[in-house]
Amino acid sequence: MRIRIVDAFTDRPFAGNPAGVLLLDFAPFPDDQWLQQVASEVNLSETAFAHPLPTGGGADWALRWFTPATEVDMCGHATLATAHVLHTAGLWTGTVRFAARCGTLTATPRGEGAYTLDFPTSSLTPVEIPDGVAEALGTEVLSAHATAAPIGDLVIELADERTVRALSPHLAGLVAHSKRGIIATAAAEDPARGYDFVSRCFFPAVGIDEDPVTGSAHTALAPFWSARLGRTELTGLQASARSGLVRTSLRGDRTLLTGNAVTVLDGELLTAP
Repeated sequence: MRIRIVDAFTDRPFAGNPAGVLLLDFAPFPDDQWLQQVASEVNLSETAFAHPLPTGGGADWALRWFTPATEVDMCGHATLATAHVLHTAGLWTGTVRFAARCGTLTATPRGEGAYTLDFPTSSLTPVEIPDGVAEALGTEVLSAHATAAPIGDLVIELADERTVRALSPHLAGLVAHSKRGIIATAAAEDPARGYDFVSRCFFPAVGIDEDPVTGSAHTALAPFWSARLGRTELTGLQASARSGLVRTSLRGDRTLLTGNAVTVLDGELLTAP
Protein backbone atom coordinates (compact mmCIF):
# COMPACT_ATOMS: atom_id res chain seq x y z
CA MET A 1 0.00 0.00 0.00
CA ARG A 2 1.19 3.50 -0.80
CA ILE A 3 1.70 5.86 2.10
CA ARG A 4 2.30 9.57 1.72
CA ILE A 5 3.49 12.32 4.00
CA VAL A 6 1.86 15.65 3.26
CA ASP A 7 2.71 19.03 4.77
CA ALA A 8 -0.62 20.76 5.45
CA PHE A 9 -1.48 24.44 5.93
CA THR A 10 1.60 25.50 4.00
CA ASP A 11 2.55 26.02 0.36
CA ARG A 12 6.15 24.86 0.76
CA PRO A 13 7.81 21.64 1.90
CA PHE A 14 9.10 21.19 5.46
CA ALA A 15 6.68 23.71 6.95
CA GLY A 16 3.09 23.46 8.19
CA ASN A 17 1.96 20.23 9.82
CA PRO A 18 3.03 16.88 8.33
CA ALA A 19 0.47 14.07 8.23
CA GLY A 20 0.69 10.48 7.12
CA VAL A 21 -2.01 9.47 4.63
CA LEU A 22 -2.87 5.84 3.85
CA LEU A 23 -5.67 5.24 1.33
CA LEU A 24 -7.16 1.76 1.57
CA ASP A 25 -8.92 0.14 -1.38
CA PHE A 26 -11.00 -2.09 0.86
CA ALA A 27 -13.56 -1.84 3.67
CA PRO A 28 -13.98 -2.07 6.59
CA PHE A 29 -10.92 -0.60 8.26
CA PRO A 30 -8.28 -3.02 9.55
CA ASP A 31 -8.33 -3.67 13.28
CA ASP A 32 -7.54 -0.76 15.57
CA GLN A 33 -4.27 -2.28 16.82
CA TRP A 34 -2.82 -2.33 13.29
CA LEU A 35 -3.95 1.24 12.59
CA GLN A 36 -2.36 2.39 15.85
CA GLN A 37 0.87 0.55 15.10
CA VAL A 38 1.15 2.24 11.70
CA ALA A 39 0.49 5.65 13.24
CA SER A 40 3.10 4.99 15.92
CA GLU A 41 5.61 3.96 13.25
CA VAL A 42 4.92 7.08 11.18
CA ASN A 43 5.23 9.07 14.43
CA LEU A 44 3.65 12.32 13.23
CA SER A 45 0.93 14.29 14.99
CA GLU A 46 -1.67 12.33 13.01
CA THR A 47 -1.84 9.63 10.41
CA ALA A 48 -5.06 9.50 8.38
CA PHE A 49 -6.64 6.28 7.11
CA ALA A 50 -9.41 6.40 4.51
CA HIS A 51 -11.37 3.98 2.36
CA PRO A 52 -14.03 4.61 -0.32
CA LEU A 53 -17.71 4.24 0.51
CA PRO A 54 -20.50 2.96 -1.77
CA THR A 55 -21.92 5.56 -4.14
CA GLY A 56 -25.24 7.19 -3.36
CA GLY A 57 -24.69 7.61 0.37
CA GLY A 58 -24.10 10.65 2.54
CA ALA A 59 -20.31 10.51 2.23
CA ASP A 60 -17.68 9.43 -0.28
CA TRP A 61 -14.82 8.21 1.94
CA ALA A 62 -14.61 6.95 5.51
CA LEU A 63 -11.85 8.71 7.45
CA ARG A 64 -10.08 8.08 10.76
CA TRP A 65 -7.10 9.76 12.44
CA PHE A 66 -4.53 8.38 14.90
CA THR A 67 -1.78 10.13 16.84
CA PRO A 68 1.23 8.00 17.85
CA ALA A 69 -0.69 7.24 21.07
CA THR A 70 -4.44 7.19 20.36
CA GLU A 71 -7.32 7.75 17.95
CA VAL A 72 -8.76 11.29 17.88
CA ASP A 73 -12.27 12.55 17.18
CA MET A 74 -11.40 15.35 14.76
CA CYS A 75 -8.29 16.49 12.88
CA GLY A 76 -8.01 19.34 10.41
CA HIS A 77 -4.55 19.05 8.93
CA ALA A 78 -4.77 15.31 8.23
CA THR A 79 -8.18 15.84 6.56
CA LEU A 80 -6.61 18.52 4.36
CA ALA A 81 -3.72 16.16 3.61
CA THR A 82 -6.12 13.34 2.66
CA ALA A 83 -8.10 15.58 0.32
CA HIS A 84 -4.83 16.71 -1.26
CA VAL A 85 -3.76 13.11 -1.91
CA LEU A 86 -7.15 12.16 -3.37
CA HIS A 87 -7.04 15.06 -5.82
CA THR A 88 -3.37 14.94 -6.80
CA ALA A 89 -3.54 11.16 -7.30
CA GLY A 90 -6.54 11.58 -9.63
CA LEU A 91 -8.86 9.60 -7.35
CA TRP A 92 -11.38 12.41 -6.84
CA THR A 93 -12.46 15.71 -8.36
CA GLY A 94 -14.50 18.49 -6.79
CA THR A 95 -15.80 18.40 -3.23
CA VAL A 96 -15.14 15.19 -1.29
CA ARG A 97 -17.31 14.19 1.68
CA PHE A 98 -15.72 12.34 4.57
CA ALA A 99 -17.59 10.23 7.14
CA ALA A 100 -15.70 10.66 10.42
CA ARG A 101 -16.25 10.28 14.16
CA CYS A 102 -17.27 13.95 14.40
CA GLY A 103 -19.80 13.74 11.56
CA THR A 104 -19.62 14.51 7.85
CA LEU A 105 -16.77 16.81 6.80
CA THR A 106 -16.12 18.18 3.32
CA ALA A 107 -13.04 19.38 1.47
CA THR A 108 -13.26 21.51 -1.68
CA PRO A 109 -10.27 22.30 -3.94
CA ARG A 110 -9.65 26.01 -4.52
CA GLY A 111 -6.81 25.81 -7.03
CA GLU A 112 -3.06 26.26 -6.64
CA GLY A 113 -2.87 23.58 -3.95
CA ALA A 114 -5.48 25.12 -1.62
CA TYR A 115 -8.51 23.38 -0.12
CA THR A 116 -11.41 24.56 2.03
CA LEU A 117 -12.59 22.29 4.84
CA ASP A 118 -16.13 22.54 6.25
CA PHE A 119 -15.99 21.65 9.97
CA PRO A 120 -18.36 22.07 12.92
CA THR A 121 -17.80 25.26 14.92
CA SER A 122 -16.67 24.59 18.46
CA SER A 123 -18.67 26.10 21.31
CA LEU A 124 -16.83 28.33 23.79
CA THR A 125 -17.68 28.58 27.47
CA PRO A 126 -15.86 31.11 29.70
CA VAL A 127 -14.39 29.36 32.75
CA GLU A 128 -12.31 30.29 35.74
CA ILE A 129 -8.61 30.07 35.00
CA PRO A 130 -7.68 26.62 36.35
CA ASP A 131 -5.15 26.47 39.15
CA GLY A 132 -1.73 25.62 37.80
CA VAL A 133 -2.28 26.61 34.15
CA ALA A 134 -0.45 29.93 34.40
CA GLU A 135 2.39 28.27 36.27
CA ALA A 136 2.64 25.47 33.68
CA LEU A 137 2.67 28.00 30.83
CA GLY A 138 5.07 30.27 32.66
CA THR A 139 3.09 33.45 32.03
CA GLU A 140 0.03 35.43 33.11
CA VAL A 141 -3.29 34.26 31.65
CA LEU A 142 -5.96 36.80 30.61
CA SER A 143 -8.91 34.44 30.15
CA ALA A 144 -9.84 30.78 29.72
CA HIS A 145 -12.58 29.20 27.61
CA ALA A 146 -13.59 25.55 27.52
CA THR A 147 -14.51 23.95 24.22
CA ALA A 148 -16.94 21.11 23.72
CA ALA A 149 -16.47 17.79 21.96
CA PRO A 150 -15.13 16.82 19.52
CA ILE A 151 -12.02 18.85 20.39
CA GLY A 152 -12.33 19.35 24.16
CA ASP A 153 -9.48 21.85 24.41
CA LEU A 154 -8.95 24.77 26.77
CA VAL A 155 -8.44 28.09 24.97
CA ILE A 156 -6.07 30.31 26.92
CA GLU A 157 -5.81 34.00 26.02
CA LEU A 158 -2.40 35.57 26.59
CA ALA A 159 -1.23 39.16 26.63
CA ASP A 160 0.32 39.45 23.18
CA GLU A 161 1.95 37.70 20.24
CA ARG A 162 5.42 37.86 21.74
CA THR A 163 4.23 36.00 24.82
CA VAL A 164 2.71 33.23 22.69
CA ARG A 165 5.89 32.86 20.64
CA ALA A 166 8.09 32.73 23.75
CA LEU A 167 6.17 29.96 25.54
CA SER A 168 8.17 27.03 26.87
CA PRO A 169 5.54 25.26 28.98
CA HIS A 170 5.87 22.53 31.56
CA LEU A 171 3.89 19.97 29.58
CA ALA A 172 3.13 17.58 32.43
CA GLY A 173 1.45 20.47 34.21
CA LEU A 174 -1.00 20.93 31.32
CA VAL A 175 -2.28 17.37 31.01
CA ALA A 176 -5.01 17.54 33.65
CA HIS A 177 -6.72 20.67 32.37
CA SER A 178 -8.55 19.45 29.24
CA LYS A 179 -9.49 16.33 27.31
CA ARG A 180 -6.94 16.97 24.57
CA GLY A 181 -4.82 20.02 25.34
CA ILE A 182 -4.23 23.74 25.56
CA ILE A 183 -4.65 26.33 22.80
CA ALA A 184 -2.64 29.45 23.69
CA THR A 185 -3.59 32.50 21.64
CA ALA A 186 -3.22 36.27 21.32
CA ALA A 187 -4.01 39.00 18.82
CA ALA A 188 -1.48 39.65 16.08
CA GLU A 189 1.04 42.34 16.88
CA ASP A 190 0.81 43.73 13.32
CA PRO A 191 -2.13 42.53 11.16
CA ALA A 192 -0.41 44.05 8.14
CA ARG A 193 1.84 40.98 8.18
CA GLY A 194 -1.09 38.94 6.84
CA TYR A 195 -2.63 37.33 9.93
CA ASP A 196 -5.06 38.48 12.61
CA PHE A 197 -4.17 36.24 15.57
CA VAL A 198 -1.53 33.75 16.62
CA SER A 199 -1.74 30.46 18.47
CA ARG A 200 0.26 27.50 19.71
CA CYS A 201 -1.24 24.13 20.63
CA PHE A 202 0.04 21.71 23.25
CA PHE A 203 -1.56 18.23 23.41
CA PRO A 204 0.55 16.03 25.71
CA ALA A 205 -2.55 14.09 26.81
CA VAL A 206 -2.77 12.48 23.34
CA GLY A 207 0.96 12.06 22.76
CA ILE A 208 1.67 15.37 21.00
CA ASP A 209 3.82 17.81 22.94
CA GLU A 210 3.25 20.64 20.44
CA ASP A 211 1.21 20.33 17.26
CA PRO A 212 2.74 22.38 14.42
CA VAL A 213 -0.52 23.62 12.83
CA THR A 214 -3.90 22.52 14.20
CA GLY A 215 -6.90 22.93 11.90
CA SER A 216 -9.40 21.68 14.49
CA ALA A 217 -8.23 24.28 17.01
CA HIS A 218 -9.28 26.98 14.56
CA THR A 219 -12.91 25.85 14.87
CA ALA A 220 -12.65 27.42 18.35
CA LEU A 221 -10.23 30.22 17.48
CA ALA A 222 -12.47 31.47 14.67
CA PRO A 223 -15.47 32.30 16.92
CA PHE A 224 -13.16 33.46 19.72
CA TRP A 225 -11.44 36.08 17.57
CA SER A 226 -14.43 36.92 15.40
CA ALA A 227 -16.24 38.06 18.56
CA ARG A 228 -13.28 40.29 19.52
CA LEU A 229 -12.35 41.64 16.10
CA GLY A 230 -15.85 42.00 14.65
CA ARG A 231 -15.15 40.06 11.44
CA THR A 232 -16.09 36.57 10.28
CA GLU A 233 -13.19 36.23 7.80
CA LEU A 234 -9.84 35.93 9.59
CA THR A 235 -6.39 34.40 9.17
CA GLY A 236 -4.59 32.63 11.99
CA LEU A 237 -0.86 32.01 12.22
CA GLN A 238 0.14 29.01 14.29
CA ALA A 239 3.50 30.17 15.60
CA SER A 240 5.20 26.79 16.04
CA ALA A 241 8.73 26.16 14.80
CA ARG A 242 7.34 24.92 11.45
CA SER A 243 4.56 27.56 11.31
CA GLY A 244 1.50 27.66 9.09
CA LEU A 245 -1.49 29.79 8.09
CA VAL A 246 -5.17 28.86 8.45
CA ARG A 247 -7.75 31.10 6.77
CA THR A 248 -11.06 30.92 8.67
CA SER A 249 -14.61 31.85 7.74
CA LEU A 250 -17.21 31.65 10.51
CA ARG A 251 -20.62 30.45 9.23
CA GLY A 252 -22.65 30.00 12.40
CA ASP A 253 -22.42 26.38 13.48
CA ARG A 254 -19.89 25.65 10.72
CA THR A 255 -16.37 26.99 10.25
CA LEU A 256 -14.55 26.97 6.91
CA LEU A 257 -10.80 26.35 7.12
CA THR A 258 -8.68 27.05 4.04
CA GLY A 259 -5.05 26.13 3.55
CA ASN A 260 -2.54 24.68 1.14
CA ALA A 261 -0.85 21.29 1.14
CA VAL A 262 2.33 19.81 -0.35
CA THR A 263 3.27 16.13 -0.70
CA VAL A 264 6.85 15.57 0.49
CA LEU A 265 7.09 11.77 0.57
CA ASP A 266 5.43 9.01 -1.44
CA GLY A 267 6.40 5.48 -0.47
CA GLU A 268 5.23 1.92 0.09
CA LEU A 269 4.06 0.34 3.31
CA LEU A 270 5.39 -3.22 3.30
CA THR A 271 3.50 -4.58 6.31
CA ALA A 272 -0.06 -5.57 5.42
CA PRO A 273 -2.88 -5.71 7.98
